[in-house]
Formats: sequence, structure tokens, C-alpha cells
Amino acid sequence: MVHELLAGIPLPKMARIRQRFPSPRVGDIGEAVRDGFARAADGIRWPAAGGEIAVVAGSRGIADIHQTVRAVVAELKARGYRPFVVPGMGSHGGATPEGQREVLESLGVTEAFVGAPIRSSMEVVQLGSLPNGLPVYMDKLAHQADGIVVINRIKPHTAFRGPYESGIVKMIAIGLGKQKGAESCHKLGFGHMAEHIVQVAEVALATGKILGGVAVIENAYDQVAEIHVLPADRILPDEPGLLVKAKSLMPRILVDEFDVLVVDEIGKDISGDGMDPNITGRYATPYATGGPKITRICVRRLTERTHGNANGLGVADTTTRQVLDAIDWLKTYPNALTSTVIEPVKLPMVLDNDRLAIQAAIKTANVLREEDVRLVHIRTTLRMDVIRVSASLLPTLRERDDVDVLSDLEPWSFDASGALDVRAAWGEDAHAGH
Repeated sequence: MVHELLAGIPLPKMARIRQRFPSPRVGDIGEAVRDGFARAADGIRWPAAGGEIAVVAGSRGIADIHQTVRAVVAELKARGYRPFVVPGMGSHGGATPEGQREVLESLGVTEAFVGAPIRSSMEVVQLGSLPNGLPVYMDKLAHQADGIVVINRIKPHTAFRGPYESGIVKMIAIGLGKQKGAESCHKLGFGHMAEHIVQVAEVALATGKILGGVAVIENAYDQVAEIHVLPADRILPDEPGLLVKAKSLMPRILVDEFDVLVVDEIGKDISGDGMDPNITGRYATPYATGGPKITRICVRRLTERTHGNANGLGVADTTTRQVLDAIDWLKTYPNALTSTVIEPVKLPMVLDNDRLAIQAAIKTANVLREEDVRLVHIRTTLRMDVIRVSASLLPTLRERDDVDVLSDLEPWSFDASGALDVRAAWGEDAHAGH
């Protein structure tokens, strides 16, 4: 019956377009890191030479994170220290030492590449408590080191708004706090997150263990735009300005309202929420806003690097059996149990294949004439340069100076099983989901 109900739903012809955004870019990451440390060196409270320094790296799909970690390790070695890498990712990686090491290695952060050992543990020490009684934790191995350098990308958060969102402060409070620290920060919900991460970071910074932060800002093309090295006492004063800059460089869909969004892949390597709500306009909490107004979202696949973690799928409306079969609930649920936000791990309507999932999204989008549906198709929320749009959107987009039309209108192509022909959809540069 489901097949019969969807059989007559037409799919609009689609054209590939290129969206153009400002694109400042760091040419040499190693040089940018060295220059950043050179500028910040006098403000850093360096421990005695020969000591161990923990370099904290997270699970997000940060552009060239492996190169940034390697450059930081090299800089610390050049200054006479013995660096090691610590996963700073709260409950990600299934909240296990092995899972968090696996996540780092999947991002290219291996011992061989970065030139330093990776020490992964979920053990923490309690540093103190917030005025409301919430405990503050820090990774035990990092706390035992002679110093800590925190690496993270500065960007808008997916679930709350404030002067500090995703960045060094949040990494100190949640990533470096491991599962217990993340759980503590999330205990009272995202309505308090903006204040809690600052309070927790203040406690952690007061220990004197944190030497500084390496803040990465990306452009709209998932490339490193700027790298800033902040001494510990400059993290709180300087991060809000970097967040403003990061927001100005964010990509977006250059349509404010449409009916259906088809997303080829979601995953923790793409966004903490699988697909960035700042791009899709779909948030799991009421404490963040922004982005387009979209009636229905269809998700086709999980990324390989998400290792079965389907966090974020719950805000979609339709998906495929391939996604359902790829989910590892033991990797997916720790995030929800730690953050206390369960909407991202709920299941949308599951259809047998890509064609039916897309047709179901169109059918339920409340469009009078389905052939006039306003539909956008993207690979992931990290790749927003070349996207596909339906015939109904093309006339408006042709008039924009920041849009180039790359193809004629083309029909959707599926194989006998109903799976999307990705190469036909995206052309020669295709590499998205299967």
C-alpha cells in the first residue's frame, strides 16, 4: 500500500548550481600555527621545559584537524616539551576510550601522523562545583600533565545561543570534561548552557593547567580561514569576537523558504547534530534559531566516519532502510543520554529506498501541485558550494549575482532497487553517499 500511495508522486527536474561565498583561506597550516604561537608566546604561562603537555582534539569534522594537531605538536616539541594527544569529545565515540581514539584516528589524528602518543581515558578528576552545585570535571590524564593546549573550531552552536557557543570555552567545559563533565553541563538542559559553559571554563582556567587555546575559523567551503592562538587569559575576552567572525563566514542555502530538502549524508563528522541546524533551520531545542524555513527533510545515508552514530536523524521527516540498518544504537544513544535531548535520536518515517523516501517527503509537504514543489538537494551541510535545486526555484536563483547555474534541468535517476544514481545527480565530482 505504501508503494501504491507514492507511485504517482512526481519528482521535479533538477539543476546543479554553484553558490558563491567569501572564502578567505589559510595557505599553510603549519606556518599559521607557528605564527600564532609566536604572537601569543609572551602571554602564555609556559611550564618548565621538558614537561608533558596535553593537546586536546575533538570529534567534529574540523577542516584539516589532523594537520592542525600535528603543527601544534611540532611547535610544542620545538619549545622543548613532550606533547601527547587527548580526545576532548565528551560522550562521543560511544563514551569509551577505544571509541574516542577510533574517532580521532578516523579524522586522520593518528600517532604516526601527528608525531605524539594518543592517551584516551574516560577517567576524570573533579575540580570543584558551580554555585548551583553542579560538579566540574577534567580529563585525568590532561590534569596530570604540566600543561594543556585546547584545539577547537569556533562556530555557531546547534542548540543554544550566547557570546560563547562552539569553541574553546565549550571544549574546556564539555569536551575536556569527558562524559561526566558533559553530563554535568547538560544536566539542567540547554536553556542554561550559555552560562554554564562559561562558569565551568572559569573553574578549569583557574587551575592554571590550561596554557591556551588554538581557535580555528572555517570559511563556507569547509576550509581553514583563520587560526588564532589565545593565551589562557585571553580565551574569555577574545572568543566572542571570533564567533562573530565565524558566523559571518558561514555558508547557507540561498533560499529562505522551500518545501523539501534532500540530504545525501549526515554524521558526527559533519556536525554534532549530524546535519548542521544552522544550515537546515531544524533545531532539536527551542534555544537556537536561524536558517531557512523547510517543510520536510529527507536523509538518504549515514557517513562512514560516523561509525553508526545517527544523532540528528530525529529532526528529519523521512529516511531510508539503508540508514536504519546502518545505525549503531550503542554509539547513538550516549549522546542523547548525556545531553538529555532525545529528539535527535528519534526515528523519522522509514521508507524502503531513496525514491520512496523523497516521494514521501514531497507528498507530505502540502504542495497543491507536487510537480511545482520547491526542492533543494545537498550532499552534506559541510558542502554547500554545489547543490541541486528544482525547476521551481531556478528562475529566482538565476537572478542572483552569487549563483552560477552549472547544468540544464535533469530528471532524477534511480537504479532498479530505487537507490539514487549519485554520479548522475552530481556529475563528475560526485563522491557523496551510495
